Amino acid sequence: MDQLAKAVGERIRYQRKARGLSQDNLALLSGIDRSYVGRIERGEVNITVEMLYRIARVVGCEPALFLPEIKDTHE
Repeated sequence: MDQLAKAVGERIRYQRKARGLSQDNLALLSGIDRSYVGRIERGEVNITVEMLYRIARVVGCEPALFLPEIKDTHE
């Protein structure tokens, strides 16, 4: 499983739950299939930028909130 997709999915799940939204509600309000929302949250798919923005709009946050901090491994 891709670590970036998993980290983004975990952040989406956290923000969704913090706002009291079910996966069904998030899916309905964002126009995304509920099973796909589950796959996003489990990090099984690489989310598109469009989907990231749709989810952020529904959750009420900036899309950047879902992105993990990148650590420079070249230092």
